Amino acid sequence: MSNQNTKQGISSTHIAFIAMFASVAGVLYILNFKLPFAFPSFLEFKLSDIPILIGSFTLGPMSGGVIVVVEILIKLVIDGTTTMFVGELSDLITSCAFAVTAGIIYKRHRTFKGALVAMAIGTAVEVTVAILINWLVLVPFYLQLFFGGNWEGLIGMMKPLFPACTKETFYNFYLWVSVLPFNLLRCLVAIVVTLLVYKRISRMINSVNRKIYGKEGHDEQKSKKTTIIFICVGVAIVALLVTFALLRKFVF
Repeated sequence: MSNQNTKQGISSTHIAFIAMFASVAGVLYILNFKLPFAFPSFLEFKLSDIPILIGSFTLGPMSGGVIVVVEILIKLVIDGTTTMFVGELSDLITSCAFAVTAGIIYKRHRTFKGALVAMAIGTAVEVTVAILINWLVLVPFYLQLFFGGNWEGLIGMMKPLFPACTKETFYNFYLWVSVLPFNLLRCLVAIVVTLLVYKRISRMINSVNRKIYGKEGHDEQKSKKTTIIFICVGVAIVALLVTFALLRKFVF
């Protein structure tokens, strides 16, 4: 395969596959759910890190970052924000800390061991960032915006799970018994699913590239038409998934 063809394949299919991964991530981001039996009700569990991590591994860490940004834009367009964008900013930072960090390491060590090390380091970075953001930004912000600086409202949301929670012990319960295990679980789920499906998705992407751009001397005009068709398919998938998310939110 010539270098030119390889570059064409990467540039065109990247756009479509980024759109696909981002649309799936966006829908999963909107369709979050709570685990009130294990974590405070305001911690919403999202599965969107799965397509983000897979995209970061298959398309590269920069593409992983783009997927995170598009995912959040999809969510904002469909669902808006209830946190003055602070929650979305936090998700942007933590998802990038996890998937982009893992993607950077895996890009340099593309082995099974390298993938495990990459995901372990990405998890450590994500959990650390999540704890710091909650401690230094999110809790102070929500305390002032929603409760006027009164701790009682925030502590009341912790009481169902942690009856002994007080103002003095809030951060002990919230950061170490809630945020830390919550984010570990979030990363673990993404890691397990990625380990199960990554190779298949990677082979599929490589196969698409070979079929479209693997023939020597293929017609340049035909290549452009194929690229346009491929991008249109990606956009159609995004539109379909966004439509599903809207129906899920407003109809069902």
